[in-house]
Amino acid sequence: MTDQDRDGTYGTEKQPARSRRRFPGISSRAYEHPADRSALVALRKLSGFDTVFKALSGLLPERSLRLLFLSDSVRVSDAQFPHLHTMLLDACYILDLEKVPPMYVTQNPVPNAMCVGLDEPIIVVTTGLVELLDEEEMRAVVGHEVGHALSGHSVYRTVLLFLTSLAVKVAWIPLGNVAIMAIVTALREWFRKSELSADRAGLLVGQDLSASMRGLMKMAGGNHLHEMNTDAFLAQAEEYEAGGDLRDSVLKILNVLPRTHPFTTVRAAELKRWSESRDHQRLMDGHYPRRDEDKDTKVGESFRQSASGYAEEVRTSKDPLMKLVTDLADGAGDLGGRLRDRFTGGTRPNGTGAGAEDPSDGGGSS
Repeated sequence: MTDQDRDGTYGTEKQPARSRRRFPGISSRAYEHPADRSALVALRKLSGFDTVFKALSGLLPERSLRLLFLSDSVRVSDAQFPHLHTMLLDACYILDLEKVPPMYVTQNPVPNAMCVGLDEPIIVVTTGLVELLDEEEMRAVVGHEVGHALSGHSVYRTVLLFLTSLAVKVAWIPLGNVAIMAIVTALREWFRKSELSADRAGLLVGQDLSASMRGLMKMAGGNHLHEMNTDAFLAQAEEYEAGGDLRDSVLKILNVLPRTHPFTTVRAAELKRWSESRDHQRLMDGHYPRRDEDKDTKVGESFRQSASGYAEEVRTSKDPLMKLVTDLADGAGDLGGRLRDRFTGGTRPNGTGAGAEDPSDGGGSS
């Protein structure tokens, strides 16, 4: 790793604790989850979003936000939280982010981190998070936030924070609140997907899957690693994704709608799957899209990649609703019976039902 001077230029004072691969000129497209890109495309197509976004860009208190953190938080530097400063420089070096974002530690017992800002991104971590994670776990988190900065996520995150606050203030205006909440809901859907992208960026920076897993487990269960097990934690994700019937699928959707982040077990499972994928291996071997190629990337191409990613997710999903969608797409018959079985988990009079063999589909499992 190379350090950076205050003016943003690289120096040669510090070295990394261990060797990690660097990704010169890497484009955020290399690690972005397909659902992240497609959700952002859908968000931009939302009626009224462009108008609201342009208006808010001029109204949001960007300078106020920076002054707030400058006056009431601790700015990370070589003099304050120097270990975090080193991690930040290291993350920017590995992902080749030339301008290092300012980073602040704010007093809050709730473990959290965020990347906000319209003109320039600002990274904020809470004291609860700093106290919870060890060095390698924290390195993945810093890489996660630098990934947000490289992807340009901070702009939409800032708008989401502002609109969430505004929705509370105008809740007494029925139509106004409905319009704002429609955009907030779309922003939350995109942001949940963007978290999966940033998790991948964190893995590229830390290059230690076990540390990334430990950090996610701690976010879910606190600083009790001796009481937790990675395989058992991932088994929870398997049970969550595959268990239940259609009623559970609907409840999952309702549970996640108010959240800005995906559920922790789901994030862990998604990250592990990506770490074992061919895309990740190619990236680690140095084969990845570069930023200087971004201008030649067509929107249609990105949308097709996103659509392909969604199709693969539906095809391989074990969720009852997604399996039903796959069955219908494959031309499976007896729609009424299948819907009844998926909602009730019941068995049909002929002995078929959820999970039982059905002669109508050639003896395969439904």
